[in-house]
Amino acid sequence: MNPKHYEDLGFAKVDHHRIKRKGFPEVIYCPGKTPAQIAKIAKSIYQKGHNVLATRADKKAYAAVKKVIKKAKYHKIAKIITAKHSNTATQQHSNIVTIITAGTADLPVAEESCVSAEFLGLNVERIYDVGVSGVHRLVKNLDKINKSRVVIVVAGMEGALPSVVGGLIDKPIIAVPTSVGYGANFKGLSALLSMLNTCAPGVAVVNIDNGFGAAVMAFTILRTI
Repeated sequence: MNPKHYEDLGFAKVDHHRIKRKGFPEVIYCPGKTPAQIAKIAKSIYQKGHNVLATRADKKAYAAVKKVIKKAKYHKIAKIITAKHSNTATQQHSNIVTIITAGTADLPVAEESCVSAEFLGLNVERIYDVGVSGVHRLVKNLDKINKSRVVIVVAGMEGALPSVVGGLIDKPIIAVPTSVGYGANFKGLSALLSMLNTCAPGVAVVNIDNGFGAAVMAFTILRTI
C-alpha cells in the first residue's frame, strides 16, 4: 500500500484509504487504547474529511475526543462516539434494515448495531423485546419485518430467536449472540452455538456481542445488490 494512504501516529497507522476499499472510513475500537490515543486517531480521521465512529467507548474517551472534535456525540447505550462533517453527504439506503432483540438486556449490543448502521447510511427499524418466551410479540410485528431487505437478530440466553425468525421470513438474517444469560450460557457461547446450528436457511452469524460487525455485514449486502 502507498504510504500516503495511511498516517503514522507512532502508536497507530491510520488507514485513510479504507473508505475507498470498503465504502466507510476506519472505525476506532476503543478498548486497549488510552483516551489520548483515541482522540489522536479520531482527529486524524476527521481532518482528512472523513466521519468518525468509535466503538466500545467510555465517557473518558468521549471527553478526550470532544476536546479535539467539537461536533462529537456520545451514544450512551451503544457506547459509541460519532463525529460527522456537516458537508458530508451520508448515503441513505431506501432498503430497510430491521434490528430485532430477544430481550431488553440485549439493547446495548443492538444499539451498537443500530448506531453503526445509521452511521453507514442505512435506514434502520428497531423492534425490541420480542423473544421466544412471548413469541406472539414477534408475530405481531411480522408485517414490519417483511418490509426489510436485511434483518439483524440480537439474542442471548439460548439464542433461539434467529431460528424462529428464519423460519418465518425470506430475508437474509444476521444473527448476533449476546453474553446475556446465566452460567450455562458461558458468556454467550451457548447462544453462538445455537445460532451456528440453526436449521433455518439464510441465517449467518457474527461473533458474540458484535453489533458493529452485523451492521457492517448488512451494509455490505445492501451495497452489493
